[in-house]
Amino acid sequence: MAVPTDPMQNVQPGSMLSVVIPALNAAPRLAATLAAVTATVGEILVVDGGSADATVAVALACGAQVLVAPRGRGPQLAAGVATARGEWLLLLHADTCLAPDWPAAAAAHVAAGPGRAGYFRLVLDSADPRARRLERAVAWRSRVLALPYGDQGLLIHRDLLAAVGGLRPLPLMEDVDLVRRLGRARLVALPAAAVTSAERWEREGWRRRSARNLFCLAAWFVGVSPARIARLYR
Repeated sequence: MAVPTDPMQNVQPGSMLSVVIPALNAAPRLAATLAAVTATVGEILVVDGGSADATVAVALACGAQVLVAPRGRGPQLAAGVATARGEWLLLLHADTCLAPDWPAAAAAHVAAGPGRAGYFRLVLDSADPRARRLERAVAWRSRVLALPYGDQGLLIHRDLLAAVGGLRPLPLMEDVDLVRRLGRARLVALPAAAVTSAERWEREGWRRRSARNLFCLAAWFVGVSPARIARLYR
């Protein structure tokens, strides 16, 4: 009988992958996010921003290392990256669950070398037809404008991250800031899905949430401070 192989075994020796997950009151969805990566990676860091729910307990029960950092995805991600020991980093949102085929996609990306960062295809966990339209819009934005967001994950070598100035501890828009510095030539779509919660769109309304996201992006490009955009985003 053939013995199943782990696709990540193809990664070059020493190229350990560290997953960094910023979290805030993420207990309901965090276990699924962690289950999708636990069996494959060498290190998982959940960086908590002061959760009032069972986020920390869930992370520990799933075998993740827990750090505490000032609230905000940028500061939390920066703290996790500073602590991570892996040569490769997977930056992942707490409500994003990678599809089962992600290890093979990640292994192929790692084998191609550290020159580009990879992002996954956004899929929303909703049967609403508006979710499919939004997914197509995100695919277009990622492909044409080279603007994948953090809820698509980002697989990046730490040398490339350092070369573009690292991850800035911004309260919001840290993902846009990073991919803009990477630029189109250093971004590549990975052939696997990142299944992300549609809760915000379902709660606030598909048009309203999408319009708010677009407004925040426009505000970023005209120079509004990330702190002010963060207040508008919530």
